[in-house]
Amino acid sequence: MKDPSTLIGIVLALVAIGVGMVLKGANLVALVNNPAAYLIIIGGTAASLFVSFPLNEIKKMPVLFKIIFGGGKQLPSKLELIDTFTKWATIARKEGLLGLESEIQNVDDLFLKQGLEIIVDTTDSEFARDVLLEKISAMEERHRKGALIFSQAGMYAPTLGVLGAVVGLIAALGNLNDVEALGHSIAAAFIATLLGIFTGYVLWHPMSNKLKLISRAEVEIRQIMVEGLLSLQEGITSRQLEHKLNVYLNPEELEKKNLSSAS
Repeated sequence: MKDPSTLIGIVLALVAIGVGMVLKGANLVALVNNPAAYLIIIGGTAASLFVSFPLNEIKKMPVLFKIIFGGGKQLPSKLELIDTFTKWATIARKEGLLGLESEIQNVDDLFLKQGLEIIVDTTDSEFARDVLLEKISAMEERHRKGALIFSQAGMYAPTLGVLGAVVGLIAALGNLNDVEALGHSIAAAFIATLLGIFTGYVLWHPMSNKLKLISRAEVEIRQIMVEGLLSLQEGITSRQLEHKLNVYLNPEELEKKNLSSAS
């Protein structure tokens, strides 16, 4: 697992809720012995998503979970991209853009590979820019839809928790003559509210946020690729291209790059 932060967060949340309940004198067994609450919250949230989104979007959820727990696809770092583009700029200045044809087969990233093919095949920079930016725009839209599924689940779950509590209280009203059964019924009713709030604000909303952050990071890498490819097409020097792409580095990355260059 490349990024364990999601799993760490979920474990910490479960520990916090469990310890908090114990400190408050609540019985943890109540969380387990309440299948109706799980059915209402988990089943109800799933049902709401099926109503809200077409099936082809719902089918992507296993992939989205993989991204959330794995940290997204492996992308070249900013520093690696700058080194690659400065090398390519040197080749392009000596041999022209056609000299980069031999580099295409060595590129693993599909977007970068297709971009390199485009600038080698055409001298129209506007065409290259439009195609590459449209690819980024389409990618952002796919990512937006994926994050939206989880944010909507985060909206539905707490409301379904209220619904579960109402159902539980209806059951409790049927036990008014039995004080012990009444207490258990009321406790079970609020377990549904607990589950709804927990899944909504500890799972679904944070997962949506993580997908958005992963998407932004990938978009930034793609933008560096576009800038580098178009700069190659313009024929600027490797030093100029390096200065141009350095603006995408944060202070820590820039310091690391400078130390690497100095050594």
